Amino acid sequence: MQRLINSKNIVYKLLILLVLTSCDSKGIFDNYRTVNKGKWEINTPVTFQFTVKDTLANKNLFINIRNNNDYEFSNLFLITKLKFPDGHFLTDTLEYNMTDKKGNFLGTGFSEIKENKLFYKEQILFPAVGDYQLEVFQAMRKNGEVLGVQELEGITDVGFRIEKIE
Repeated sequence: MQRLINSKNIVYKLLILLVLTSCDSKGIFDNYRTVNKGKWEINTPVTFQFTVKDTLANKNLFINIRNNNDYEFSNLFLITKLKFPDGHFLTDTLEYNMTDKKGNFLGTGFSEIKENKLFYKEQILFPAVGDYQLEVFQAMRKNGEVLGVQELEGITDVGFRIEKIE
């Protein structure tokens, strides 16, 4: 009987190991940063460092956002600053829908946490091999207010993902 239980434990451990080490054929870079206590300060970027080795194949870039029920807006404004190896940078202002028309959060997840995989750049070609840096800032403001939201509540994690195009 003990031998049967040990065999089951080994099978379960192998299955868990297989799931954890399964290959993601598209992912080149995938990293998340946790937002301090679920409150993203307005002038505090979430920063990602990555190295580009392939300048011949197009890539898709994504910003991944995890939010909980404390997020009070239907959209999300972000400012991104992509720094190139030569010191130049590219700044973008982005807007994403976070809810449907009825106010239900978009994204995946069965719990209070929803994950959104948001397109940042489609089919881009990196111009140079080297080290890059992406800074992501929240740029939310309430209707009628000039100043931005100082502490944006409800964003728990910010991620950045690079995928090769197959």
